[in-house]
Amino acid sequence: MPELPEVETTRRGIADAILGHRIAELQVHDRRLRWPVELGIAEQVRGQQIAAVGRRAKYLLLGLERGSLILHLGMSGSLRVLAGDTPRGKHDHFDLRLEGGLTLRLNDPRRFGSLHYTDEDPAAHRLLRALAPEPLEADFNAEYLWSLTRRRRAAIKQVLLNGRLVTGVGNIYASEALFRARIRPTRAARRLSRPECAALVRAVRAALQAAIGAGGTTLRDYVNSDGNAGRFRQKLYVYERGGRACRRCATPIRRITQGQRASYFCPRCQH
Repeated sequence: MPELPEVETTRRGIADAILGHRIAELQVHDRRLRWPVELGIAEQVRGQQIAAVGRRAKYLLLGLERGSLILHLGMSGSLRVLAGDTPRGKHDHFDLRLEGGLTLRLNDPRRFGSLHYTDEDPAAHRLLRALAPEPLEADFNAEYLWSLTRRRRAAIKQVLLNGRLVTGVGNIYASEALFRARIRPTRAARRLSRPECAALVRAVRAALQAAIGAGGTTLRDYVNSDGNAGRFRQKLYVYERGGRACRRCATPIRRITQGQRASYFCPRCQH
């Protein structure tokens, strides 16, 4: 599933190409996404100029003159800016056609992506209003992490994946950040010290920023807005490296299951 770095890579990849352009037409080829695309959305956006290309957690926000489009890539989706006459593929579900000849196209084989329009503040939309602080924003800091972990018996990795506490870390980057912070994923969150919380905040940010710089992580389906795979997989310290030597100490990386998800860690480097 595209996580925060992949979505941010997509945002950066499409922003320059579509910002300031006016929408000629929205063509919805298949309304059957995670939620059916609302009827009438094409009429609402036609003729509007794209004034901003933003992101909240794993949602992309296209700010228009009189509202916003809210897009989610789902489990396997990708957005690409293409020439308007590019033939459609089997899993291409909508084209946001722009004046000047370009089109923004969603390809989503599993149809878990979504497209919504709101003429109000997108932060108040039902999909966004309850989202927790983002790991790259100032309100996710050492004091915040220290405070929310004090009474939590859950493992620290589960806390990082809890979207009601912090949004957008994702399974890959939680494992990578815990390795960077030298914290074992099974540690009870309330057992972390203040310095460990500070180290983990720094590690989460470093892992996400490194992934963004490498264009995201491709494990299966993800491609960026240029159609290329993300390059961060080659730089992973622990994720999907079970049984292989730790890049830091050469101890074999261990794989366990937490909350039905795979966790990877070094039994020597992480405590």
